[in-house]
Amino acid sequence: MTDFRHLLAEANWIAGKWSNSGTSRFITVFHKWTQQPLAQIPLATPKQMEEVIVASETAFEEFRQWSAQDRARILHQLADLLEKEEEPFASLICAEAGKPISYARGEVARCLVTLRTAAAETLRFDGEKVPMDFAAGVGKTAFTRRFPKGPIACISPFNFPLNLALHKIAPALATGCSVILKPSPYAPLSSLAFAKLVEQTDLPAGALNVLLCDIPEAEHWIKDERMKVLSFTGSPAIGWMLKAKAGKKPVILELGGNAAVIVDETADLAHTAKRCALGAFLYAGQICISTQRIYVEQSVFKQFQELLVKETRALLSGDPSGEKITNGPLIHQVHLKRISDWVDHAVEQGAKVLAGGSVLDEERNLYAPTLLTQTQPHMEVVREEAFGPVAILEPYEHFSEAITTVNDSKFGLQAGVFTQRIDRMQEAHAKLEVGAVIVNEVPGFRVDSMPYGGVKESGLGREGIRYTMEDYTEPRLLVF
Repeated sequence: MTDFRHLLAEANWIAGKWSNSGTSRFITVFHKWTQQPLAQIPLATPKQMEEVIVASETAFEEFRQWSAQDRARILHQLADLLEKEEEPFASLICAEAGKPISYARGEVARCLVTLRTAAAETLRFDGEKVPMDFAAGVGKTAFTRRFPKGPIACISPFNFPLNLALHKIAPALATGCSVILKPSPYAPLSSLAFAKLVEQTDLPAGALNVLLCDIPEAEHWIKDERMKVLSFTGSPAIGWMLKAKAGKKPVILELGGNAAVIVDETADLAHTAKRCALGAFLYAGQICISTQRIYVEQSVFKQFQELLVKETRALLSGDPSGEKITNGPLIHQVHLKRISDWVDHAVEQGAKVLAGGSVLDEERNLYAPTLLTQTQPHMEVVREEAFGPVAILEPYEHFSEAITTVNDSKFGLQAGVFTQRIDRMQEAHAKLEVGAVIVNEVPGFRVDSMPYGGVKESGLGREGIRYTMEDYTEPRLLVF
């Protein structure tokens, strides 16, 4: 892999400066394959949390006055700086998050799209003319302008340590909002490395802050009324807890899922099996929209099962720096044990293992791509979000039955439907209780500009550059 050591920071980025002081506690970030330490980051003190909030407020008062042209310039500059470091960033993501290198490169490429899309949206984002030439409004003209709300509190996850952070940062910079970002302690180095790029720009000090802190400091920061929006991506348990503590501020939650795929008898089965295997086991299934539940029409079930088992067994597991690796390590040993326990529980209760079903390397948290059938709705592998390399495969008799089964979940993020029938595409769109229905593709499909989010336990609100910009701003009406 390309050397990424020049990107490493062992400090927090606070008010335009690097701070390597903090409490007496540190977060050690490990290489997820070798398990060797990469860096130690101090946890911020309560005093530093207050400093960062004040700096964010001060920066906002300056940044909100910037023209759209200057905000777009900064976003383009950051994209150009990142592009020059594209391969080192990919290597850093591979190391700290355990993401297969080919997929890590894809993440950095998406980051460039995220930044440049935000730059483009900056120049066209505004309010609307409001029709008013009737009743008491005859002779009046009205329009809205959108104004930035203020400092944004952001918490990002480990699985896309840079791009999901940028889904919060880029819309803020596009609208003139300042940001305080708390990245995942599992993989904070990519966000801190991005702060090194920000350091090379003329962005006001405090417009972007990246830091780690302990739970009491984080809760204080979330509750603080000076933070005008909370944007969180992570587990449902933490997300809904934070919403309850956030007070009156708007909250955007991008949470978990157990995404399903429906395959009917008209689908291209070979293509569908290949896509489902990749959709289920890429990056050890550590994606909110990984394919976890696969429901196949009974008449083609046996044929599809054979194809899917073959594709699953063909996937390569191991060191994520390998160019052909699909399934790398789980982020932490606690998740390796959880996945192993869930599969064992399912088998004990009658589930059948079609592929995998075992730990490949306990020291490196590597679990085999695992496909189960003859499962029951109450099993963890069906009911909960696996966030690991596990998928279930079951038959159905009628398409409407498959829709009902998919909806029998507390989650509703995205779903995939493989069919050549327009009526079934329309039925799926009308009846599936999810944020998006993806036709002839797995639920893991995402373009960074699209409205992305879920229903039920899967979240609140939508991400996607323009949609987040709307959440970070408020319309103000002018009538004359």
